[in-house]
Amino acid sequence: MAMAHSIEPILHPIAIKTLRPTQITVGIREVDRKRHAWREHQAAHAGEFLGSHMIPAVLGPGNTYWLIDHHHLARALMEEGVEQVLVAVIAKLSHLPRKRFYAFMDSHNWVHPYDTEGKRRDWDDLPRHVGKMTNDPYRSLAGEVRTGGGYAKSEAPYSEFLWADFYRDRIAPHKVEEDFEKALAKALKLARSKAAAYLPGFSGPQENGG
Repeated sequence: MAMAHSIEPILHPIAIKTLRPTQITVGIREVDRKRHAWREHQAAHAGEFLGSHMIPAVLGPGNTYWLIDHHHLARALMEEGVEQVLVAVIAKLSHLPRKRFYAFMDSHNWVHPYDTEGKRRDWDDLPRHVGKMTNDPYRSLAGEVRTGGGYAKSEAPYSEFLWADFYRDRIAPHKVEEDFEKALAKALKLARSKAAAYLPGFSGPQENGG
């Protein structure tokens, strides 16, 4: 997810295991790509990498930090053995009752509680920490399509999940799981179709053929 925020950096590190996700799933292929990027910087530029990749979060009830972006990065760093990251506080809402906090997060589109079938779940179904987020193959597919130039990076919240749901309706699950490269080729073609024109970052041919 890509979002634009006015942020207030917190200069002391926060334990990754205490960060609460605001989404249920991730694309494991994207997590793996970020793990590889971390390894490339780990030896000589680890501090610089972490300093330039602060995690945006909202401070909620119980002084819990809720991730609103960079879930894949947080998961990748955790799997690489990193224990702490720098966070940037977008809003301080620790004074709110949970019901009001949830309503505020929903109204700002700062939560995406959808499962691997694209179905909305309750707040209670959100993972307790980033290590509990499950893999959505269609989120991986959407990420690979963007990396392959199928659509442009967008500031729209959870834009990759919108693309994931687009593919969920058009490519069978077994095709994504059994022959990812073939599914990717089809997904890239679909990304340029008129059916995808409503999606954020669409860069395919327009109605006039341009």
